[in-house]
Amino acid sequence: MSAVFEEPSLWRRIAPAFSGFDGLLVLAVLLLSGVGMTAMYSAGHDYGTTFADHGRNMLIALGVLFVVAQLTPQKLAQIAVPLYSLGVLLLVAVELFGVTKKGATRWLDLQFIVIQPSEILKIAMPMMLAWWFQRREGQLGKLDFAVAFVLLAVPVGLIVKQPDLGTSLLVLATGLYVMFFAGLSWKLIVPVLGIGLVGVVGLVWFQTAICQPGVDWVLLRDYQKYRVCTLLDPTQDPLGKGFHIIQSMIAIGSGGATGKGFMNGTQTHLDFIPERTTDFIFAAFAEEFGLAGCVALLLAFVFLIFRGLMIAAEAPSMFSRLLAGAISLSFFTYAMVNMGMVSGILPVVGIPLPFVSYGGTAMVTLGLGLGILMSIARSSKRLMQR
Repeated sequence: MSAVFEEPSLWRRIAPAFSGFDGLLVLAVLLLSGVGMTAMYSAGHDYGTTFADHGRNMLIALGVLFVVAQLTPQKLAQIAVPLYSLGVLLLVAVELFGVTKKGATRWLDLQFIVIQPSEILKIAMPMMLAWWFQRREGQLGKLDFAVAFVLLAVPVGLIVKQPDLGTSLLVLATGLYVMFFAGLSWKLIVPVLGIGLVGVVGLVWFQTAICQPGVDWVLLRDYQKYRVCTLLDPTQDPLGKGFHIIQSMIAIGSGGATGKGFMNGTQTHLDFIPERTTDFIFAAFAEEFGLAGCVALLLAFVFLIFRGLMIAAEAPSMFSRLLAGAISLSFFTYAMVNMGMVSGILPVVGIPLPFVSYGGTAMVTLGLGLGILMSIARSSKRLMQR
């Protein structure tokens, strides 16, 4: 009797590449992607191919997620130093040969493509610090945190100089999250928070004096100073620098409890909301879906962040735990800063809302971060199955 050999089906060939994927993380990504496509269809319906391009960017990000998820945390640790070094070198190249647009030098023209190297550091920074702390596991001391701070300060300083305050804050946040999870003492954290609180109170108390046109802020450029002053009182220049935030708050408030309905946002479709497909898309979403929609969106982000932190807690190595925790909280930073600036409680900085705002580079970075989380989740499941 001859044996009959059947050719393996296509699914059996590719199934191992999907094995171990975290179902809850996939669910969170699908939920937020659905919200993003819905919001973009309305906000960008008369912006040419914006909706189609947003869908394409999401597919690219999902592809990046899938590819990175195939890597093991050990492979990720091996590329941490080269990726960080490449990112810093490219930032130096931007300083020397960068392309300037609208007064900012943030891009590097490589002839066949124009890149923004600071985006690399959003992922490379937490990978580098997680690698460093894993090497020093069991013998961490103050000097190790000092070295980590230097590794963090170099790229952040170069990004601030471009200037790009939004990206520098994100890179700084991811680095500080790694240091916090590595065991940074509260004795160092509390004084910094206290100084920040005093600074905020001082800004509010003395806003009339320090926001005068002739007053220079040593550490901030003029446009950054105006952003802070506009936050404190946007009515000082309602048709100029305060126009964006005033219109954004009008749109959010007019949404009420349940919103005006899909495609029915007047502030959005009469083009009062600035950058309605990018940084201010949350205002367009809030106008059409109201408080109920905003709460649902917030819960979706909480779900994603909580699942990411659970993956970090279950991770088998210090590198994986630190990296997964930092990436998870970076989504919190994205969402909090974007929603805060659009709502008028934080200064306006160029930070997109994950999954919702239009942007190719930011979407690819998002896919990288999610791919790393999926890689760590798969590694944990495989170890548990042994």
